Amino acid sequence: MEILDYAFMQRALIAALLVGVTAPAIGTYLVQRRQAIMGDGIGHVAMTGVALGFLMNASPVWMATLVAVVGSVGMELIRSRGKTSGDIALAMLFYGGMAGGVMIINLAPNGSTANLTSYLFGSITTVAPEDVTAICVLAAFVIAITVGLRRQLFAVCQDEEFARVTGLPVRLLNLLIAVTAAVTVTVAMRIVGLLLVSAMMVIPVAAAQRVTRGFAATLGLAMAIGVAVSVAGTVTTYYVDAPSGAAIVLLSIGVFLVLAAVATPLARRRARDAAASGPDPDSCPLPPARSTADDVRV
Repeated sequence: MEILDYAFMQRALIAALLVGVTAPAIGTYLVQRRQAIMGDGIGHVAMTGVALGFLMNASPVWMATLVAVVGSVGMELIRSRGKTSGDIALAMLFYGGMAGGVMIINLAPNGSTANLTSYLFGSITTVAPEDVTAICVLAAFVIAITVGLRRQLFAVCQDEEFARVTGLPVRLLNLLIAVTAAVTVTVAMRIVGLLLVSAMMVIPVAAAQRVTRGFAATLGLAMAIGVAVSVAGTVTTYYVDAPSGAAIVLLSIGVFLVLAAVATPLARRRARDAAASGPDPDSCPLPPARSTADDVRV
């Protein structure tokens, strides 16, 4: 294929593939915890790290990773305390991160402002070889955590008190989820952009939930959707010269609408069939426990 003749497209497609896998992987847990907006907040904080990278002539990816991890740990500590002022503290952290990034970038050398735009909205032409290396390392960490510890993370996301009673290190696992989300933001920012990365954590998961009934199935389908739209969006931007993040997010929304349209009549048909056949004792849910399907519904 002609598109693969260019080194920058090869790098962009590798990055897009990794973004498609990692963002929905951690997003499934964030949706389960009703923290879908967390990725957006981390993206705001990571903007300060990108600006610091330009100012200090260091790697923006690694600097953003450091700042995002620190910010995500702060968010988790604020959340775990559960105080009324927590929302205000989180808002100050989110917008302080963006304001700090804007202020610092003005102190950086000329041209940094233009480069910052590619981190905000994604750009396939700016994925450098060193970025691919960093993205691969960070993506490996995210996949190892989200897949390797899926049972423990699911238990914590479903019911923290029950997980604590069973002996799981709830505080440590909560911090691990936050740190993994921060790492995912920096993985995705070169392709999707800091301002749109939260969409890739949420929309593929929401789309998968329309047609799946279990946590594992939702996780797998969400990752498949993420890969499909990330690669398709990257290829699309090669031909139309548009921001890759916008193309990927719009494709994600399109997939969600299609699956939602397909799932609605199927759900109604199953409900009519169940009503016509009468109650089945073997299929009735146990009342106070929630089913796995309910656990992954938005």
